[in-house]
Amino acid sequence: MHSAVFLIEFGAIILGLGLLGRFAGRLRFSPIPLYLLAGLAFGEGGLLPLGASEEFVAIGAEIGVILLLLMLGLEYTASDLVSNLKTQYPAGLVDFTLNALPGAIAAFLMGWGPVAAVVLAGVTWISSSGVIAKVLGDLGRLGNRETPVILSVLVLEDLAMAVYLPIITALLAGVGLAAGSVTLAIALGVAGLVLFVAVRYGRVISRFVSSDDPEKLLLVVLGLTLLVAGIAQQLQVSAAVGAFLVGIALSGEVAEGAHTLLSPLRDLFAAVFFVFFGLHTDPSSIPPVLLPALALAVVTALTKIATGYWAAKRAGVGPKGRWRAGGTLVARGEFSIVIAGLAVSAGIEPMMGPLATAYVLILVVVGPLTARFTEPVALKLMALRGNGPAAPAAAPERVEARVDVRD
Repeated sequence: MHSAVFLIEFGAIILGLGLLGRFAGRLRFSPIPLYLLAGLAFGEGGLLPLGASEEFVAIGAEIGVILLLLMLGLEYTASDLVSNLKTQYPAGLVDFTLNALPGAIAAFLMGWGPVAAVVLAGVTWISSSGVIAKVLGDLGRLGNRETPVILSVLVLEDLAMAVYLPIITALLAGVGLAAGSVTLAIALGVAGLVLFVAVRYGRVISRFVSSDDPEKLLLVVLGLTLLVAGIAQQLQVSAAVGAFLVGIALSGEVAEGAHTLLSPLRDLFAAVFFVFFGLHTDPSSIPPVLLPALALAVVTALTKIATGYWAAKRAGVGPKGRWRAGGTLVARGEFSIVIAGLAVSAGIEPMMGPLATAYVLILVVVGPLTARFTEPVALKLMALRGNGPAAPAAAPERVEARVDVRD
C-alpha cells in the first residue's frame, strides 16, 4: 500500500511539473516560480501535504543540485575560467561588493546573526545563469557585444561558488576557526589542482571518459560526478563544488555529449529540487517577510544593473549595451535557493527559507522584464532629463559562447 501511495504522489508531482513547465513555456518565462509555488502548495501548511514520497523527493533534490553544478561546469573550460579570472576580476569584485553587502546588511537589520548574514549575502549576490541564458536566447542577444561581459560576470560568480560554498558549509556545521580554515584550504587546494589538471591534461581526461555509446558515456559521467560529489561532501567541501569541478575537467566532444545526455536529467531533478525547497517552507511564514523581500529585491535589482553597466563600460561597450547588460543580470534563481537551502537544512534561521523564497519569486519574474526594458526606460529617462538620447551602441559583434538555453 505504501509503495502504491508513493507512486501516486511522485507521479502526480512529475506530471504537475511537466504541465507547469509547458504553461511557463507558452508564456515565455522561467518555470522556477511555478515550481516553488507548487512546493508551497503541497508542503508544510499547504493545501495537500505529501507524506510517502517526501524522502525520495529529498534525495532527488540533492541530485538536482549536483546536476545543476555539473552542467554549469560543463559550460566552461578551465582555460575560460583562468582567462576570465585574469581579465575580469575587477568586475567580480564590484559585483560582490554591490550585491552581497545589501544581503548581509539586511540580515543584521533584521537581528540575524553573522552566519545568517553570510548566507543572505550569497542569496543576493549570485545571479541565475539558467534564467539569464534563456533570456539572452529569447531576446536574440547571444551575439551582442555586451554578452561576453554578462557571461564573464556569471563565470566569476560560478567560480566564486567553489570558495563560497565550503565557507558556508563550515559555518553552518558550527566548526571552529581552525577546522573552518582547514576546510577552506582543502577546497582551494582541490579547486586549484582540478584547474591545473584540466588545463594541462584535459584532453587525457576527456579521452578516458569518452565513449561512442551514449549509454556508457552517461553512466561514466554521472557515476563519476556522484562519486566525486560524495567524496567532497565527506571532506566538508560541498558536493555541489565537487560536481562543478568535474564539469570543468571535461572538455571538447565529451563535454558536449555529456551536456546533451544530462540536460533532461538536470531539468527533471532541478525541478524536483525547487519543489522540495517549497515543501519545507510554510506559506503562512511568507507574508511577514514579504516587505523585507520586496525592499531587498528593489535594492539588489538596482545594484545588479549598476554592476552590469560598469562592467560593460569598462569593456568598451556602448551606452545601450551597458544598460542591456545591467538589466540582464538582475534575475536570481537556482543558486540563491541552493544557498538558502543549506541554511534551512542546518536550521540556522527559521525565516531564511520564506525570505529567500519570496525574494527569488520576485526577481525571477522581474529579471526577464528588466532585461527587456531597462535600456529603453533608461534612455527615455535620460532624454527627459535633457541629456538627449544616448549614443547608439556599436554594431553587435558575433561571439562564440557555450550558453545553456533551457526551455
